[in-house]
Amino acid sequence: MTYLDAMAALATGVAVVTVADGRDDVGATVSAFHSVSVDPPIVSVSVSAAGYMAEVIEEVGAFAVSVLGAGQRALAGRFAAEGRPSARLLVSGQPHHRGERTRAIVLDDALSALECSVRQRVEVGDHVVFFADVTGLPAVSGTGPSLVRWSGRYHTVG
Repeated sequence: MTYLDAMAALATGVAVVTVADGRDDVGATVSAFHSVSVDPPIVSVSVSAAGYMAEVIEEVGAFAVSVLGAGQRALAGRFAAEGRPSARLLVSGQPHHRGERTRAIVLDDALSALECSVRQRVEVGDHVVFFADVTGLPAVSGTGPSLVRWSGRYHTVG
């Protein structure tokens, strides 16, 4: 068994992270998003150190997270695709709005959404972990089961 096989046995939630950088909108599907602290509310998100997402989060210092539900499997796939276009194009036809604090795209049909301000950046192996203060909880209307990633595929839980 390889390390990746071992980690694929752990089901993780699926979310879309978006950043408005003043020129365009950038987004990516993540499964390494976690609550770190309740008081104060702090989360962590891990992205590839070699990817553009890490660079943009570092530059802007803020992002939004939309936690995906079971019906958003195709959207998760779009935001995970190599060479994907602007996040604005990826949400075309999808109900969305901009977060009040970050101006990043928030998916209206997400199960929950958070706006975050980077507090600390830590390089770990081939990834960068951003620890961020939760600065807002945008209104969203999604309901139902969560979308999770397990064994290399998306599944519905709940």
